[in-house]
Amino acid sequence: MKNKRKPSVFFIGAGPGDPELITVKGRRFLKEADVVVYAGSLIQERALWYAKKRAKIYNSASMTLDEIMKIMVEAVKAGKKVVRLHTGDPTLYSALREQADILEEEGIHYEIVPGVSSAFASAAALKKELTMPEVTQTVIFTRLEGRTPVPEKERLSELAKHNTTICIFLSAGMIDRVVKELKQGYSDNTPVAVVYRATWEDEKIVEGTLKDIARKVKKAKIKRQAMIIIGKTLGQWTATAGSKQRARVKGQKSKLYDKDFKHGYRRKSKMPGGM
Repeated sequence: MKNKRKPSVFFIGAGPGDPELITVKGRRFLKEADVVVYAGSLIQERALWYAKKRAKIYNSASMTLDEIMKIMVEAVKAGKKVVRLHTGDPTLYSALREQADILEEEGIHYEIVPGVSSAFASAAALKKELTMPEVTQTVIFTRLEGRTPVPEKERLSELAKHNTTICIFLSAGMIDRVVKELKQGYSDNTPVAVVYRATWEDEKIVEGTLKDIARKVKKAKIKRQAMIIIGKTLGQWTATAGSKQRARVKGQKSKLYDKDFKHGYRRKSKMPGGM
């Protein structure tokens, strides 16, 4: 049975960068908070404009877990409402669980408000779908092994063998290694895009293939705060065999709006052209 106590701490996803991409619910809780602890290295300070003027605001960029939690726990015990503001969505690469564990040990009730992930913001910037019928219906979120290890079965080289869309977080600074591992499953001509600081004012998009993306990323001097996406759904155009013409990479159209496809909300159309 779910805990019915009123939460004192709200973990909020601030979105990928643009302050307007915080959810309406997240903004409401931010306006009500007495204390705000935000990830200053990744969140625009403009997002804090939603906080009330008398709120105490702490930048967690240089803080340890113990320091962060001391502020939050003491504020709750003093009867304050606390917002922990994370970049993107708080359930992805945010150290959410270790913070929640301490709150639970202290008997403090909390709520998680989802946010827009940089993966989705990057796809929107590219104007691409991450899935496409009969091309891929699967998206993998992962990162390259660095100082934080990954399970052996989840190494990028293993995931690449699925040949689906992969969104790679926190790995732009190791682009050569990323490409080397991806080549264990993808061909050299597989489309790749790297989106730097999606939705920020200085957003930058680099597109290419597995063969040339590393060179292009280095030329653009992108080393951090970038999303790497690989997959056939990104393949805007590909040269047709024996021709200089270019044709869009296509999958089958979705059945959702097919005039010959009926479902609980729509009967099969009997009119010409489906009108």
